[in-house]
Amino acid sequence: MRFSEERLALLLDGIERSRTLVVGDLMLDRYVWGSVERISPEAPVPVVSLKGESANLGGAANVAANVASLGGKVALVGVVGDDSEGTFLTDLVRKSGFAAEGVVRDPSRPTSVKTRVIAQNQHVVRIDRELTGAIPHSVEEQLVDYLAAALPDANAVILEDYNKGVLTSHLIERIIKECRALKVPVGVDPKKENFWAYRGATLFKPNLREFEVGVGRSLRTNDELAIAGRQFLTDMDLSYLLVTRGEQGMALFYGDKVEFIPTRAHSVHDVSGAGDTVIATMMAALAGGASIQEAAVMANNAASIVIAQIGAVPVDAAELRRVCLGR
Repeated sequence: MRFSEERLALLLDGIERSRTLVVGDLMLDRYVWGSVERISPEAPVPVVSLKGESANLGGAANVAANVASLGGKVALVGVVGDDSEGTFLTDLVRKSGFAAEGVVRDPSRPTSVKTRVIAQNQHVVRIDRELTGAIPHSVEEQLVDYLAAALPDANAVILEDYNKGVLTSHLIERIIKECRALKVPVGVDPKKENFWAYRGATLFKPNLREFEVGVGRSLRTNDELAIAGRQFLTDMDLSYLLVTRGEQGMALFYGDKVEFIPTRAHSVHDVSGAGDTVIATMMAALAGGASIQEAAVMANNAASIVIAQIGAVPVDAAELRRVCLGR
């Protein structure tokens, strides 16, 4: 699909006028940058000479950052710990220009932090600090109260599930039920624990491996994927299913149709955050008035931009416009 300048401008203007709620597992992505020049004499591991450190929004917070970078209004809904990392993450959200009133502090758990050590543009190791049990009922109710007030003004909702405990099956059911009642499209980026809990969502976006695990079988060919996708779309009462397939692109299911969309990526440096970019762009585009085909093509182009960079870096509207127009 090719966009005209006029159509693309209309869609990007629509994104700027829309408001998206992003609900899910919040994380702080820390990066330790350095170089490796020798192997440790203490163990067969590289010695990283520290050059610098940085921190970005991760998980559902990175999805929200992608929506905001595209120009959309966004509010973040999730949980952080009552710790210094939670304060830092919340401050980073506000500095990024979107609302953090839906971020609840839970003193019973730490803020999820992923620390990546990178040398010569390669990941050396990742260190995770987190608890993954379900959030307490009292914390869930605080999220519900915020959502009840915010949903009537929303043009789209994204449920970003990393199996860290925020999106309980009960909360998922309540959100989807309310979104359907208000006719607000809800998109899902799932993980295996709640894979079958999202019945009735508008858009369901697993990657191929997640989809294979969810349906319980390997899908080696386009025909096998097409059969499984159509059945899943019906069984889950979804409007759309988008399966991302890495270097093979995407498979989009709607009605009785399936479209295989080839990747636009020309270079791959880091795939972390690509799924976040896809779901953010898809739902922002739908909120801005795009058709499902237009939204998928915009998301495919957005993913090609972010995987050419190191780290989970949000794509901005100007760069997306350039790539969509083939410039």
